[in-house]
Amino acid sequence: MSRRGLILFAALGIAWGIPYLFIKVAVSELEPAMVVLGRSALAAILLLPLAFFRREVVAVVKRWKPMLAYTVVEIILPWYFLSSAEQTLPSSTAGLLLAAVPLAGVGIAFLMGRPERLSGVNWAGIAVGMLGVAALVGLDVAGSDLFAVAEMAVVVVGYALGPAILARWMPDLPGVGVVAVSLAVTAAVYVPVVAFTGAWPTEVPSAAVIWSIVVLAVVCSALAFLLMVALIGEIGPVKATAITYVNPAVAVAAGVLVLGERLTVWTVVGFVLVLLGSYLVTRRGRGRGRGGAAPPSAGVETSPDLGIARPS
Repeated sequence: MSRRGLILFAALGIAWGIPYLFIKVAVSELEPAMVVLGRSALAAILLLPLAFFRREVVAVVKRWKPMLAYTVVEIILPWYFLSSAEQTLPSSTAGLLLAAVPLAGVGIAFLMGRPERLSGVNWAGIAVGMLGVAALVGLDVAGSDLFAVAEMAVVVVGYALGPAILARWMPDLPGVGVVAVSLAVTAAVYVPVVAFTGAWPTEVPSAAVIWSIVVLAVVCSALAFLLMVALIGEIGPVKATAITYVNPAVAVAAGVLVLGERLTVWTVVGFVLVLLGSYLVTRRGRGRGRGGAAPPSAGVETSPDLGIARPS
């Protein structure tokens, strides 16, 4: 990998590894709906001009039905449930649980009628990954946090389903346009949600919370997406999927070092097992092509044109 590729890889790993830290800070004073509105609106304001300049918005809007479905399962629901879950779960645990997205991707591929041939290594990866999730949930999460774990399950499924929708119904759409429009739709949806649920803050949030929303929108969403495009252009989509295994490590380190979250033996065990399982379940056998072991939605959040398509 070139020096530029290494810099882009490290920058994207950080940008996609720190959202959990800043969500944790934001929900200490703001309702989850307000957090989603703040980060999606600001990110849309930043990306929409670029999408219009590149003439990508019209093409995306024309495919509004799958676009809306993608937005709901990839941003509207997951961002809310992630923010809600982090009201009780440590940010590091949330980041680790999301490392199970490739495992959910296997199930999504089967449910959507696109079953893939799984090798013994892939099946072993599913088993190892599930053991890791069990270690995190059963041994590292308090019983009172099980509802938050259920919310994280919604996030995991959504993050696995979104790329599958892209791959099946919108493989030709431009990535910047897809993300910009989906963020704008999310903001539009959450304006009435915030208004009618009383989620609007009654006083000005602290500087730490305001900066958290800014970082979530600017760094973790808008800038991260542009870094992703540059990274794929530098090293290709296959190598870029390795970012999956960096993000949870960054999430754990940020939670422990910045927020003082506890690092238990079971956190480490779950971390290793989930990442190992995710690696094995997305590993292609030698000589396999696109119909090989790894389902199209089982790696990092993928889209055919960009390789990775999660804006968070």
